[in-house]
Amino acid sequence: MTDLSLAIRPEVASEASTIDKLHERAFGPGRFARTAFRLREGQPHEPTLSFTALVGTLVVGSIRLTRICIGGADGLLLGPVTVEPAFMGRGIGMALVRRSIEAAKSEGHRLVLLVGDEPFYARAGFRRVPYGRLSLPGPVDPARVLILELEPGAFEGVSGPVTRRA
Repeated sequence: MTDLSLAIRPEVASEASTIDKLHERAFGPGRFARTAFRLREGQPHEPTLSFTALVGTLVVGSIRLTRICIGGADGLLLGPVTVEPAFMGRGIGMALVRRSIEAAKSEGHRLVLLVGDEPFYARAGFRRVPYGRLSLPGPVDPARVLILELEPGAFEGVSGPVTRRA
C-alpha cells in the first residue's frame, strides 16, 4: 500500500473545514456542478461511514458516504474521495475506499453507488451500471456510474432514478 505511517480513522466534526479546503484544492470550484454533488447537496454524510487519512497530525485524505435512494432501494453514495495532491499514488485513496466499504457492510448496507473511474474502483469490486438502468440528476457519463453490491444480488431488479434520501 504505502510506506507512510498512515492512520485511517472516523472523521471528526472539527475536521470539516480542513476537509472542505482539501476538496477545494482537489476538485476546484467546478465541484458544485457535478451530478454527485447534486445528490449530496443538503444531505449530511454518514459520520460512521466517513473517514480521514492522516500522516502524523496532517489530514492527507478523506472519504464520505451519504444515504441515497437507488431506483427506490436504499443505498449509499460514495464520495468524494480526496487525497492531498502531494500524497497521491501511494494507496491512500484505495485504503479509504476499502475502509468505508468495510464499515458500510458491517452496518448492513447493501448497495454503494459512485460516479468515478472504473479501472480505479474496480479494484474494490465496483462495476459499471448497465446503460439506461439508472438515471441521475444532471449530466453524467454513463461509463462512470458504478455500483457495488455489499450483499450478493442486492442490485437485482433495481432500476430507475437515483435521488436523495427523503
